Amino acid sequence: MTGDETWTTASATARTPATTARPERPGAPARAWRTRLLVVGIVLAALNLRPAITSFGALLEEVRDGLGMSGSVAGLLTSLPALCFAVLGVTAPRLARRFGPGAVVCAGMAAIAAGLLVRPFVGSTAAFLLASGLALGGIAVSNVLMPVIVKRWFPDRVGSMTGLYSMALALGTASAAAVTVPVTDALGGDWQAGLAVWAALAAAAVLPWLAFVRDRGGASASGEGAPAPRQGGGRPEERPAGQTPVLRITRSRTAWALAVFFGLQATAAYISMGWMAQIFRDAGVPAGRAGLLLAVTMVMGVPLAFVIPHLAARLPRQGPIVLVLGVSGLLGYAGLYFAPAAGAWAWAVLVGIANCAFPLALTMVGMRARTGAGVAQLSAFAQSTGYLISIPGPLLVGVLYQHSGGWGLPIALMAGLMVPQMIVGVVAGRDRTVEDEAAA
Repeated sequence: MTGDETWTTASATARTPATTARPERPGAPARAWRTRLLVVGIVLAALNLRPAITSFGALLEEVRDGLGMSGSVAGLLTSLPALCFAVLGVTAPRLARRFGPGAVVCAGMAAIAAGLLVRPFVGSTAAFLLASGLALGGIAVSNVLMPVIVKRWFPDRVGSMTGLYSMALALGTASAAAVTVPVTDALGGDWQAGLAVWAALAAAAVLPWLAFVRDRGGASASGEGAPAPRQGGGRPEERPAGQTPVLRITRSRTAWALAVFFGLQATAAYISMGWMAQIFRDAGVPAGRAGLLLAVTMVMGVPLAFVIPHLAARLPRQGPIVLVLGVSGLLGYAGLYFAPAAGAWAWAVLVGIANCAFPLALTMVGMRARTGAGVAQLSAFAQSTGYLISIPGPLLVGVLYQHSGGWGLPIALMAGLMVPQMIVGVVAGRDRTVEDEAAA
């Protein structure tokens, strides 16, 4: 049974008035149950897509001391997520076609659990990098497949499901930032145990996806078939089921703009996740409060990650949202530069609003293609290329921090990158599709 059949039955049941409802087919309750289980799986998967990063950021100083890391090596570690996402994320569509998206996401959650459990206890920087890479590889393939799964299984609810997924992702990000230091303190100050506890959440996420491991086949895996209804004022034309366009995705200006936008927002996000707490700590803020400030930055994505996709899906162009988020980032970075401790809570909120460019980018991935196959190609291209673009950012921040002895130059870099992010975001937000621009 495919996820497409699951959602068709569930949504048709929801739209049929009670007074005229037809008798359900014998398999309808089972299909509805599987749909609900899939939603649970998406939420649990999303919760696990950032704790590997923000838990490390909250304990960066302790990990550096424990493993004897320099600032430059720590910068490399904060760049590792983007490297893994760029290199491994591009393999996700191919793996999904072969094994099915459910199996790939299930394996991804298992890899996250194993990596998080092992990395605190390996005893060397190199092994810590390798174990982190295992967890980040699981995150990478799941990152790419989430928009594909949403588009294919929930075609008429792309905005709401992307919002739910993004909200769960932001909640997991913020939770790891907020509670890692208190949990570490409760465990006697053992940073290794404080990092390892997040493996339990990833292990729990494996369970619902076990029910979808056997759901293979090209339609579910690659998103082929009849395209879903467009949201946000797009053109209504569709291809018949089974006829999908052959896309040369690199010919699409929209795809390139979305990839660069994705890369620049990822740069800002991973700099924030890896270094924000350290910026506050160096300004004299206690470690526990610095972790809470990082959590505030991340938790802003919980409500906004649900609101922004809804709003974006109803607008033909997403440029105005891009500009509002960009201005928030510029104000937040200005505050970090001039008065990091005095206005710490305000700067954390503003940077958190700016980081909500991530759910906006995910929503635009679903809106800039008409077919599930187009979304799969666009998601893989935009995320892999985007994460490749974002690799130097966190590393460069670490180098600038170590060699300049302060945060002035790194913060100036962060603010400077916000300007091109706003420009390409406006271009990516135009009412166009990659099928129009890149069909062979």
